[in-house]
Amino acid sequence: MFFAFFACTDSIQGSCFPADMVQLHVKRGEESPFLVDTTVDVSLETLTLQVTAIYNGILKVDRICSEIQELAEHGITLPPNMQGLTDDQIVDLKLRDGWADKCIPSGGAEFKKDEIGRRNGHAPNERMKEVLKKTVEEAKALVSKKQVQAGVCVTMEMVKEALDQLRGATMIVYPMGLPPHDPIRMEFENQEDLSGTQASLQVILPEEAQLWWAAKELQRGKKLQDYVGKNEKTKIVVKIHKRGQGAPAREPPVNAEEQKQMMLHYYRRQEELKKLEEADDDSHLQSEWADRQALKKQFQGLSNIKWGPR
Repeated sequence: MFFAFFACTDSIQGSCFPADMVQLHVKRGEESPFLVDTTVDVSLETLTLQVTAIYNGILKVDRICSEIQELAEHGITLPPNMQGLTDDQIVDLKLRDGWADKCIPSGGAEFKKDEIGRRNGHAPNERMKEVLKKTVEEAKALVSKKQVQAGVCVTMEMVKEALDQLRGATMIVYPMGLPPHDPIRMEFENQEDLSGTQASLQVILPEEAQLWWAAKELQRGKKLQDYVGKNEKTKIVVKIHKRGQGAPAREPPVNAEEQKQMMLHYYRRQEELKKLEEADDDSHLQSEWADRQALKKQFQGLSNIKWGPR
């Protein structure tokens, strides 16, 4: 796997990050997951591990939030040997979910069948469901991409807080805990198996990570200041990339928002020119008020004289 950083600018002055701090705008492809504060004196070994941990932590929060939403709708996960089977197949094979009687949600369950046969259908009641959904929203907000727009840097403490909130809500709704095979419990215990899933392609192993900035590979044995200089008040756009996919593409000189504003300005200018062209009519020059000699003619008594046959 490959952990790469790439910047579109060398240094951008800004007021959205604290004084005397370097801000990394971490990107993944065209996505902008988060901002990170650091210093020019940080070792690239430490920086790599820090950014990787935050990036993978955000992915974990997203995965857990997705599973908790399913938990709120359809209850706990069935044992692996029962998943995907129809009710008749389960009866014919004489299979039984031994965790159904142990992992009962607080306040009792409401049956809502899972059509894909992955969860047992014994969902929490509306009150407990609301606890889970509200917590998911709060956890997502902590590590949301909207934090980039707000200029808020995500820290590992914020990732841990989001995970703690999700863990706490799950314990409130399921005080007896979740089955050991439930992906939510496996995520909390760092026992998740992502092999063969799309999620496994997103995770970046820290020991395989590399950093790239301004078309340069940042060597782990050096410090950040060896590449960006000693100016602490610096902002650089970086990209996370995987080994084997080549160097990440350069950032376009104009981002999507700037391009949108430029097109809007161009459209408005075209409309203004169109209106000016439509208004370019000299027929008004024949009007009485446009006659520069009108005042002189009035004093001479010639203003109402008309020429022509009677």
